[in-house]
Amino acid sequence: MTARTTEIAVGGDRQVPSPDPIARDYLLLSLRLDQRIPGLVDGYFGPAALKAQVEIEQLPAPARLAADATGLLGRLDTEVDDPVRRDWLRVQLVALEAHARTLAGDPLPYLEHVGRCFDALPVRRDEAVFRAAADELDALLPGPGSLADRLAAWDGGTIVPVERLHDVLDWLIGLVRERSVATFGAPLGDALQVSLVTGQPWSGYNWYDGGLRSRFDINTDLPVRAGDLIGLVAHETYPGHHLEHVWHEALRVNERAELEASVLLINAPECLISEGLAEVGRRFAVPPDVEPEVLAELLERARIPFGSDPASRRSTVERAIRIRVARATLGPAATNAALMLHVDGLDPSVVRDWLQRVAGMSPERARKRLEFIEHPLWRTYVFVYDEGAALLDRWLAMVPADQQAARFRRLLVEAVTPSGIASEVAAG
Repeated sequence: MTARTTEIAVGGDRQVPSPDPIARDYLLLSLRLDQRIPGLVDGYFGPAALKAQVEIEQLPAPARLAADATGLLGRLDTEVDDPVRRDWLRVQLVALEAHARTLAGDPLPYLEHVGRCFDALPVRRDEAVFRAAADELDALLPGPGSLADRLAAWDGGTIVPVERLHDVLDWLIGLVRERSVATFGAPLGDALQVSLVTGQPWSGYNWYDGGLRSRFDINTDLPVRAGDLIGLVAHETYPGHHLEHVWHEALRVNERAELEASVLLINAPECLISEGLAEVGRRFAVPPDVEPEVLAELLERARIPFGSDPASRRSTVERAIRIRVARATLGPAATNAALMLHVDGLDPSVVRDWLQRVAGMSPERARKRLEFIEHPLWRTYVFVYDEGAALLDRWLAMVPADQQAARFRRLLVEAVTPSGIASEVAAG
């Protein structure tokens, strides 16, 4: 990690309410499962005594954990009066029960397991969508060589130098924070620390520590492309993960004493909502009509040459945005690839070749994507970004544009579930 960090705002003292029996047992189950499935708990800011208890106790057998999940599901109707809270706990516990069953040697078929993990099923996309996006990129990047080679050459000219990253991030986070807080508000005293790190497999990550504090790390092992930085920052900070987590802590945990929200789980329904809102949220921080202006300033602050006159600079920015949009259209190819591997049973080499041929990935990028799809923890998580964004896009589109920000705010302050959002979409 670099010596310099950026601190946004100042956090306050942290006080955690006491959990009711359902929340207490949900937290204990989550923490115990995390000891069997390292990484299942992505963040914890609940009572320290519960975490200490789990760390020193004898680890329960997987069958016992599965029985605990089943027992908690059976208690919801009699112990939880609030139907919204009850529905949220129910889908989360269904996911935990599925994880515990797998540990106990009673795994579900892949698609059924995914459905229980995320309260939703992935949708296989028509390959024509990917081919059209690849054709768009091909037209945007004329010249000799493969599409992957031309994309690599384009990317090489849009990399933000590491020595410029902190200054660019100071400005960009300030911009998305100002726009997001003006629209959605923020709890008093939220804090965000930004650091440059190395030795990580991801490009960026938000670590929520509780007390209205997040750490946003950007991995400088990987080239940081200017065209991606706006989306990455909005996704991890405002109005994405950081703003979501601080509002959930302030309202769900501290105000409503829903202590179950003080543990953040991987491979649970909350992830599909969380990643979906982080994906679609950029439109409120940097709307499409503002993006060219923001990207142009980003390029200038990064000291990346992008044209010697106003017309060429405008053309470069417009092309960069079109390349970003086309690349985003290729994103759900990972869903198809995961289904080809885990449902269709195709050989990994066939799936890797498909990613190169249809999704236009370089051999290295296709190999990395396949590693993610095959990873024990992420083999299911691969769906949540695109499926979450697709679901929330449909949900937001149900209301006029001037009402979409108010609808989006519900995701930041309420306990919502994928099936609940899908029911609203189906009802029209």
